[in-house]
Amino acid sequence: MTTTTEVRSPAAGVPGLTRADLLEGRALVGGDWIDADGGAAFEVTDPADGRVIAHVADLGAAETARAVDAAHTALPAWRGALAGERERVLRRWHDRINAHVDDLARLMTAEQGKPLAEARGEVTYAAAFLDWFAGEARRVRGEVLMPHQPDRRILVLRQPVGVVAAITPWNFPAAMIARKVAPALAAGCTVVLKPSELTPLSALALARLAHEAGLPPGVLNVVTGRDAEAIGSVVLDDPRVRKLTFTGSTPVGKRLAARAAGTMKRISMELGGNAPFLVFDDADLGAAIDGVMASKFRNTGQTCVCANRILVQAGVHDAFVERLAARAAALRVGPGLGGETDQGPLIDARAVQKVAAHVSDAVSAGAHVLTGGGPHALGGNFWQPTVLAGVRHGMRVTLEETFGPLAPVMRFEDDDEGLALANATPAGLAAYAFTRDMARTLRIAERLEFGIVGMNTGLVSSEIIPFGGIKESGIGREGSHLGLNDFLDVKSVCIGGVRP
Repeated sequence: MTTTTEVRSPAAGVPGLTRADLLEGRALVGGDWIDADGGAAFEVTDPADGRVIAHVADLGAAETARAVDAAHTALPAWRGALAGERERVLRRWHDRINAHVDDLARLMTAEQGKPLAEARGEVTYAAAFLDWFAGEARRVRGEVLMPHQPDRRILVLRQPVGVVAAITPWNFPAAMIARKVAPALAAGCTVVLKPSELTPLSALALARLAHEAGLPPGVLNVVTGRDAEAIGSVVLDDPRVRKLTFTGSTPVGKRLAARAAGTMKRISMELGGNAPFLVFDDADLGAAIDGVMASKFRNTGQTCVCANRILVQAGVHDAFVERLAARAAALRVGPGLGGETDQGPLIDARAVQKVAAHVSDAVSAGAHVLTGGGPHALGGNFWQPTVLAGVRHGMRVTLEETFGPLAPVMRFEDDDEGLALANATPAGLAAYAFTRDMARTLRIAERLEFGIVGMNTGLVSSEIIPFGGIKESGIGREGSHLGLNDFLDVKSVCIGGVRP
């Protein structure tokens, strides 16, 4: 959580860090750690207790313009480097991250709130993208096509798009950066990164390790600041920025895409979801419960691919909701740095208010609470893990992405009804289904209108899996062998005068 300040009052810091210099409050432009031009800063606070962790430079348009200048200046040398050189830098960065997993996890938990064990997992997940795309740097392939005339030769080249602007969210403050920056750097692009003002510390710590790994000045620039309009206007309007990659809400993504059209930038958009989680009569209920717990309550329900609507076939509905409510009620809630916990706080008071509004709307329309349903006894941004039954399509919780620890359960009768309910959303990011019938598995996977489908699993993310949505959930794919494509231009070269 972030609040405004112009005067740098004492900050509490992050307990347990072995490297104090990883707690950085300055932005990174052209290889230099800088304050805002006027000295403005903002507070980063712990969502678990509101204490001030650090003060971070509050940059605006002028500093962002200099970051674009730095990225543009650094581009020719980085683009011209051999793929093996870029690979070695990325692998060294990967190694530096893995050498500092605990410090990076503590920073993340302090600014974002997730349990420390989850934060450690995210750090290693982030590092995996650097390892993967380090290898992909060597696998950028051109082509030689059969000519259309005897004296011609046709080449197809794949070249870096140029300067990339990356805007990343607060819910995965390390993984979302690595998933965008690693392929950009592997392709030979340079980057201006704008992390969320709620969680800038992870970005700055990663950038410090990148430069320790030998990343040249200006190749990665980190612009911190609260004025998203001023910062965004610079990168969106500058024609030297040839690519925008964004993860965030669908409304913001649409506005950014429209603005990027002014200079015809390449765009990648990973936007909001409304994931259905289908449980059929023949499902392994134990596995389905494990799957929904992993999908729904990870990161306190604050993931774009978490189960937002749980659809259970009538024959197993009652047994399923009873077991789900018992599992949710057993989750340990507490500060991520305060000991063994399963669920931390929500990111801020607005997030709490949204969960409360969804619960209130559903209950007023006939749903009933099986467990939870209100603020946690810890107060502040903590909310009880909640399960609702008797939910019907049309309630706010079925139409909007909750982004919190709320599991609404709906009943369906047959495959067609379940699929109709699952697909009744403009979002198309992730979906899940549990069944032991292989024919049904194939039918359901094919008919679900989502970019990512988890069949008999609640975890669908890996550096080797293409990640992205359809419909209003985005454009492009991140991760996997496809993840490099969005950072490469295709150039056709027709050579004439070749004598037979």
